Amino acid sequence: MFGNEGVQMTVEDLKVIYEDNQVIVVIKPQNVPVQADSSEDVDLLSIVKEYVKVKYDKPGDVYIGLVHRLDRPTGGVMVFARTSKAAARLSESIKSGEMSKKYLAVVVGEPCEKAGKLVHYLKKNPMNNTVMTVPQVTEGAKRAELDYRVLDTQKGLSLVDIDLITGRSHQARVQMTSLRTPIFGDRRYAGERFIKGNLALWAVTVKFEHPVSHEKMVFTVYPPTDEIPWKYFDVDRFLRVH
Repeated sequence: MFGNEGVQMTVEDLKVIYEDNQVIVVIKPQNVPVQADSSEDVDLLSIVKEYVKVKYDKPGDVYIGLVHRLDRPTGGVMVFARTSKAAARLSESIKSGEMSKKYLAVVVGEPCEKAGKLVHYLKKNPMNNTVMTVPQVTEGAKRAELDYRVLDTQKGLSLVDIDLITGRSHQARVQMTSLRTPIFGDRRYAGERFIKGNLALWAVTVKFEHPVSHEKMVFTVYPPTDEIPWKYFDVDRFLRVH
């Protein structure tokens, strides 16, 4: 079980859903950093490297390419590259928009519009690791864009489909908060009264072209549907349409 703080993860905990000699697709647990940070907690990239090293009896340092990221409290599907060629091609597919990533979130309240596009300019404060919306002309501001769609509303909460057009740090969390519908469980942006467990933001689906075979790859990973607030919604019904 992965808690909110002081998460310890081992190779035995890693859930691999696909692998070949070019890519490896895994489930990122919530509250595990993608790569090493100041917390010095075990990170997912190191775990994936160790998994490949042990399974294939690789000598020395193992190459694993990090081509995209998820915030520490976010869980779901992640793709890593096993060769530098695959990493370069996957990175290019992300820049060109050919790799698509879908998220599900549970937000507090209900957006005024059932669906929409959000465009903001965001700036990160590295001192406290927070992101804020700023005017476009602000030095260091980065454009952030997402599309969202409300799928269902239960118990004062809304299940929302989120399509990130850009991949900014904390983007979905900050942009949904801008609608006054923060993501449930967001310790950083939602406010104290909404801290009731893990962040209800999950990377559910990734679609991309295999960097070598060019096969269309689609992977879907369900959020923890037995946990609050996911249990309030028929997540399976909505994911079947992806």
